[in-house]
Amino acid sequence: MTARDAKVARIAALETPTDLKPNAVRDIAGALNRLLADMFALYLKTKNFHWHISGPHFRDYHLLLDEQGDQIFATTDALAERVRKIGGTTLRSIGHVGRLQRVLDNDADFVTPNDMLAELRDDNKQLAASLRETHGLCDEHNDVATASLLEVWIDEAEKRTWFLFEASRAVGAA
Repeated sequence: MTARDAKVARIAALETPTDLKPNAVRDIAGALNRLLADMFALYLKTKNFHWHISGPHFRDYHLLLDEQGDQIFATTDALAERVRKIGGTTLRSIGHVGRLQRVLDNDADFVTPNDMLAELRDDNKQLAASLRETHGLCDEHNDVATASLLEVWIDEAEKRTWFLFEASRAVGAA
């Protein structure tokens, strides 16, 4: 394959069979790729906190964050495959994730357990809002298959938010 052939192959249309209009594929694939980048960023942050949690509730928090990380990671393949099923292309690198992610990294050397839980709670809450926004876009384009996947992930993000909220409540708080 010549360099020219390789370039043409890189930009060639995928021509994946779909009844979605080209603008729907573009819009939905773009939104799903942003969600996928957020999922990878949230997964890594959750695992970071899982690895670095400390204190008297270590075991409970360590296990909670491990379970949540596994749940978040489990969405990634389905998200990427959905993008491909509708004829889009998806993330190709860590750099691509970095350009699209909205979940902020936390590179601090030390974060208190309560701050970890609060940050993850807020990130999951924001993720649920982003999932809902993408659901609305899918509704506009009559993409019920993607919308139905998003509904499950919205529920999961809300459950993670709830668990992180409850785990971080101060003793005696109403």
